[in-house]
Amino acid sequence: MTHHILVVDDEPDITALVAYHLAKAGYRVTTASSGPEALRVAEEQAPDLVVLDLMLPGLSGYEVLEALRRHDATQDVGVIMLTARREEADRIKGLSVGADDYLVKPFAPQELVLRVGAVLRRLSGTAVASGSKLVAGPIVVDRAAHTVAVDGTECELTRTEYKLLLTLAERRGRVQSRAQLLQTVWEAHPDIQTRTVDMHMQRLRTKLGAASDWIETVRGFGYRFRPPEGGRSHR
Repeated sequence: MTHHILVVDDEPDITALVAYHLAKAGYRVTTASSGPEALRVAEEQAPDLVVLDLMLPGLSGYEVLEALRRHDATQDVGVIMLTARREEADRIKGLSVGADDYLVKPFAPQELVLRVGAVLRRLSGTAVASGSKLVAGPIVVDRAAHTVAVDGTECELTRTEYKLLLTLAERRGRVQSRAQLLQTVWEAHPDIQTRTVDMHMQRLRTKLGAASDWIETVRGFGYRFRPPEGGRSHR
């Protein structure tokens, strides 16, 4: 089935360029030129991926992304931010809010097409491989339903918190550095210096309650999900 891509940009030349190259690559493309229009189209047409500018009339790209992640119908849509804003802080914010990738203008259309394909493959791979549950003590991660339960009660996590917990659980017993987690969960370059991981880890632990003891802090290195044989938490 042909994937459906929504391109959101208020510059007609950019929109036409992106739409042309994506259509040439075999994707079905819809466009929008403002934040409110992007949300309306996303809700009505359920695209597989959104190429999203940051500076938009009506709502900013950040606000559009936050709205997409809040609603059940669009919370798992792929999002690539395409923007002239190249500051590290903007990239960090976009990835933290829930973008799957971040590309700075000016850009090579061929690179954008490749990044779209890579994000779609990651999303498809997650869905195909998610047929089992990960169980560790009171924590159950259901990869098919994208849910987490603690002692039988569903735990409401954001998309990023879920990805963070799933990554640690799938690599149970292995220490994951902050750089590794940035690469896997946020798809960020490993030398970005940020406390984004620690901030999300703190929120995740708060939501897990007493079960947060299953996530250990390995001082000077990073985090790991407690290995099967147990062990004390170094929080």
